[in-house]
Amino acid sequence: MHRARKNKWDYSSDKDNGSCMNKLNSMCRLLQTTAHAGLGKSTLETVFDPKNSCIAYKNSLKYQEPCKRLVLYYHDILFDGKDVANSTSARITNATKLGDYIFGMMAIFDDPVTKDRNLLSPPVARAQGFYFYDKKTAYNAWFTFTLVFNSTEHKGTLNIMGADMMNEEVRDLTVVGGTGDFFLSRGIATIHTDATEGIKYFRLKMDIKLYECH
Repeated sequence: MHRARKNKWDYSSDKDNGSCMNKLNSMCRLLQTTAHAGLGKSTLETVFDPKNSCIAYKNSLKYQEPCKRLVLYYHDILFDGKDVANSTSARITNATKLGDYIFGMMAIFDDPVTKDRNLLSPPVARAQGFYFYDKKTAYNAWFTFTLVFNSTEHKGTLNIMGADMMNEEVRDLTVVGGTGDFFLSRGIATIHTDATEGIKYFRLKMDIKLYECH
């Protein structure tokens, strides 16, 4: 149930968040034009009319449903120097001696992504990118990768990046763009460590919610 508006400029209960996004984009374009053209006070008042504000859009986003949602499983098998056939990632830098949490180790990967937990299920995408450990006092990594889809269901890419704070049960990464079926998509990828086998293998559950679809 939506809450009542506190005042006439409170748009947090609006169902049509797409129109609010259009207002926000128009406001930003108008602001740029104003800055370059040196327009007068009346134009600035139009730009900063509260009903067009970023705050109104931010509040409305609380009630926005994703335009597309994908739940996928990411499988990473780290190369140990022997298993060439099955490994999907490899270290490209060794850990430094700074701290006890493999600070500085970096790995590059080409990992299968499936619709269920089974590593042997047909992949619906590949996760291609890298991660590195970037905290001295705890296990923490920074991820950046592209999900490359090439199946009968989806074709295209999603670009995902952000801090993987590994002590947290769930973490949010940012979907910053895409191509093909996901052209210019943006949203959030919520990840959860679903399984681990030492440092050799880990599986992530990814709940990808897109809030901009074109």
